[in-house]
Amino acid sequence: MTNTMMKEITKTFKYVDYLWDEEKALSLGDNQVELFLYRSNILGADLRITNYGGGNTSCKTIEKDPLTNEDVEVMWVKGSGGDIGTLKRSGIAGLYTERLRDLKNVYQGLHDEDRMVGLFNHCIYDLNSKAPSIDTPLHGLLPFAHIDHLHPDALIAVAAAKDSEQVTKEIWGDTMGWVPWQKPGFDLGLQLEKCLADNPGIRGIVLGSHGLFTWGNTSYESYMNSLEVIEMASEYIENKLKEQGEVFGGQKVESLPQEERLEKAAQLMPLLRGLCSSENRMIGHFSDTDVVMQYINSNDLERLAPMGTSCPDHFLRTKIQPLVLSLDKNEDLSDSDAVLAKLEPAFEAYRQEYVDYYNTCKKDNSPGIRDANPVIIIYPGVGMFSFAKNKQTTRVASEFYINAINVMRGAEAITEYTSLPRQEAFDIEYWLLEEAKLQRMPKEKPLSRKVALVTGAGGGIGKAIADKLAAEGANVVLTDINEDALVEANGTYARDVSTYALCDVTNTGSIAGAYKKAILEFGGVDMIVHSAGLAISKPLTDTTDKDWNILQSILVKGQFDLAKQFALIVRKQGLGGDYIAIASKNGLVAGPNNVAYGTAKAAQQHMVRLLAAELAKDKVRVNTVNPDGVIVGSKIWEGAWAEGRAKANGITVEELPAFYAKRNLLNEIITPDDIANGVFSLVGILDKSTGNIINVDGGMANAFVR
Repeated sequence: MTNTMMKEITKTFKYVDYLWDEEKALSLGDNQVELFLYRSNILGADLRITNYGGGNTSCKTIEKDPLTNEDVEVMWVKGSGGDIGTLKRSGIAGLYTERLRDLKNVYQGLHDEDRMVGLFNHCIYDLNSKAPSIDTPLHGLLPFAHIDHLHPDALIAVAAAKDSEQVTKEIWGDTMGWVPWQKPGFDLGLQLEKCLADNPGIRGIVLGSHGLFTWGNTSYESYMNSLEVIEMASEYIENKLKEQGEVFGGQKVESLPQEERLEKAAQLMPLLRGLCSSENRMIGHFSDTDVVMQYINSNDLERLAPMGTSCPDHFLRTKIQPLVLSLDKNEDLSDSDAVLAKLEPAFEAYRQEYVDYYNTCKKDNSPGIRDANPVIIIYPGVGMFSFAKNKQTTRVASEFYINAINVMRGAEAITEYTSLPRQEAFDIEYWLLEEAKLQRMPKEKPLSRKVALVTGAGGGIGKAIADKLAAEGANVVLTDINEDALVEANGTYARDVSTYALCDVTNTGSIAGAYKKAILEFGGVDMIVHSAGLAISKPLTDTTDKDWNILQSILVKGQFDLAKQFALIVRKQGLGGDYIAIASKNGLVAGPNNVAYGTAKAAQQHMVRLLAAELAKDKVRVNTVNPDGVIVGSKIWEGAWAEGRAKANGITVEELPAFYAKRNLLNEIITPDDIANGVFSLVGILDKSTGNIINVDGGMANAFVR
């Protein structure tokens, strides 16, 4: 295909992204598996086509049977729990196609679905395969070399519309098949096979209330077929929307200005997080995009929200329906107790409704009821919140509900939106195969579901602490006064792990801004590590008022302000927390030429004792980590402080690391990572310790606390 032809094709799409790179494809040669992976990745890159973890793709190739050396057809398909946007060779399953089709001989009917999944393993060709998913037979029972099963918003809108079969024919004529809703499994594969046999020559199949199957002889043909089918549905819906004039019955509530929305969200999220965490601590996400606001401010919200979502991939992540708050957008949120009194009955009613749903629909072998709290929470005029076990899960839940909004928007424009019956939804949500998938999830890390704000995290000890907390599962909020350092530091983490905020700890408003950023990003804060600082080493008579004041402001007042604002957040959440001060051996031991620094560090240490006594009733543990001699990798030891300590000890700056190592009992060089380990021991292991000091100094006898 020429570049000119490629450009012409690109121009034909308005509602999907054409991402096929011919040079990239040519570089893969005739490797059909690599081309299938490439197709999968670019399909998954467009969230209008399928969301994270949604849909699956496949290809069929001829391979040599390792036992007979005969040519056999092998199907390569996305494995269980994968994501097509990030799919790699390790995430697919390779199965003998004929063996998979031979399972028709032993299939006993709908009651036999779970057993069939176990039999997929008898069809494995590639011993390095990912576990085959429940959708494997849907691909295997169709004859095409390349197949895409996607969940585009536009197609699910068609699939979830009243009279979906008739609408399918209106859009595509006789070129598309249609099958009614059925839970994924072997029988649905048989239904697709029958649909194709009854309608030879079709280009794809619409699955009622579910999604789309399309195919092609090559990876590119399948890709183009998918885009063209989605484009036709999208165009049809947009024309219907133009005819309709207004969306979701028109606007009922006017949005607050965005800055006011963000302020409201920041005030409310810790309260919501606490309520959503009644069984398990949750991480939050906030969205106020135009799509979200159009829906949550509409006249039809009251009718549509309780109906729930239609596509299984949606409600598995969002629960069957959201909680819509009855708070007025102009509600005064400053009185947390008063707001909580209004919220608690709504949460109790939601939980009870979920329990009733479970009890009504459960079967003798159903898994036990799961967390009954809402995942999606809607505040008309303000925005949409989601809460789940980690940032990725809660962000993806939000994205899936936005997909559901788009589906409702399209289905309402076409005819009328329909959702799955509650029993059908329950049978998916509490499917034993889904439960088995949940049980296979890796064990959570010690600090999973927690949010840590670290001051002075642009480098040195602060960054090492943030690294350690993140490695143990926490979300981290990096703060510093150096934005370049923050950007660089934040860039070292994977998506959904961290964020950063410029923060001058001597400024109360700046601290408030950092907390606001943490709350909007993750829903709240659980741990504070005050690592920001500087060191000034001077004789008494050379120490200026400026020296004294800056040390007191950063180390002492900063600690006070951080703790004061943290206490208010903790009380909203009701989940307890940790506050760690990074002080110094100098707060315990008198040394020459550091009266201002040593006094400030001693003040930090005693403030910890006072805070521990006062905040214990809020289940906040307050402790101190005392470093000493952290020269390598520490920002404090750059410049004047190192020169001052060298002079005080009668050595050169270059001799400092060896000097400090020799003077501790263990003769060890102390690094930022050692300090980070000290912090982790307090927040991740010693969960019944408060008011304590941990010295991380290699053993300085004169600094022993007792």
